[in-house]
Amino acid sequence: MKPLTIVLLVILLVLVALTVVFYFLGKKAQKKQAEQQEMLEQTKQNVNMLIIDKKKMRLKESGLPQMVIDQTPKYLRRSKLPIVKAKVGPQVMTLVCDEKIFDSIPVKKEVKAVVSGIYISSVKGLHGKPLVTEAPKKKGRFARLVDTIQEKGGAKSIK
Repeated sequence: MKPLTIVLLVILLVLVALTVVFYFLGKKAQKKQAEQQEMLEQTKQNVNMLIIDKKKMRLKESGLPQMVIDQTPKYLRRSKLPIVKAKVGPQVMTLVCDEKIFDSIPVKKEVKAVVSGIYISSVKGLHGKPLVTEAPKKKGRFARLVDTIQEKGGAKSIK
């Protein structure tokens, strides 16, 4: 056998081994995530709260309890989390928000939220009204260029 074919076979074996390892690690992580989601569902509560502020911050700067920071894996401590400061009843609390709903949370407004511990999983407007706080989508460079060309040419944009 030529040395090139030996090297290619070794690389192929390593890739197959990595694929198998990642497959089993993925299944294990998926099972763990399902268990955590089930725990969140069991402990969820509906709460009225006044949103004071929201930011994406590092865990150490967020003002969360030290116990929460200690329980977080070391590789996630430097990542930025969506943090919400809210007045729940008479006390001001620092909560972690779901990444999917972070942009839809209105600041300086009262909302009904589904909270599980210190984790906000969903938000509705007060009295069940849907939240309409989505910012308009930004246009890309090409779309803006086309719009300016159409305006100069006198053409009407189709919407």
